[in-house]
Amino acid sequence: TCVTDLKNISSETLSRLLKGEYHDIINEYTIVDCRYPYEYQGGHIQNAINIWEKEVLLQSYFTSPTHPDEDKRSIIIFHCEFSSKRGPEMSRFMRQKDRECNGMEFPKLYYPELYLLQGGYKKFYEEYSELCVPQSYRRMLDEEHKEDLRHFSKRSKSWNGGDTATYRRKRQPLLRHRHSAHDASMMGSNNS
Repeated sequence: TCVTDLKNISSETLSRLLKGEYHDIINEYTIVDCRYPYEYQGGHIQNAINIWEKEVLLQSYFTSPTHPDEDKRSIIIFHCEFSSKRGPEMSRFMRQKDRECNGMEFPKLYYPELYLLQGGYKKFYEEYSELCVPQSYRRMLDEEHKEDLRHFSKRSKSWNGGDTATYRRKRQPLLRHRHSAHDASMMGSNNS
């Protein structure tokens, strides 16, 4: 599935990029794996870097950024396990910070080409495991890493400011559904 507010890249296109098929039009690329370290260590896309904390992203990319040379294309590809939460959030965060840094020079950006890997590491691994190091896939919910998950989840909530909006969003449709008959009768009584 595609995240519609972000530019997406397919596993096939990424595999072709890794194999050097776009060297004539892409000067450099960075693959940012936003999974937790134990997931990354259990298998990742070759040449990917593991950045799962926003402050590390800021230190890595915004300490002394420069505007890209117009003749050289540089792209950044984000992903997580499924590219449904951590990868998209990190990509949006990077775009937001880039806009803030370049506020008075709109539409200039330090990193104009950000992409999200469709289907995340899971899909990429299923299709191109030969391009993964080591050639394995460790799930976020791996039974042997429950403590790691608790540890990293707490840390990631702290850099989100303890944001639980994600959990509210998941529950919200149930609340709307439960109250929909009541809401409809309320709307009907207001309109009469």
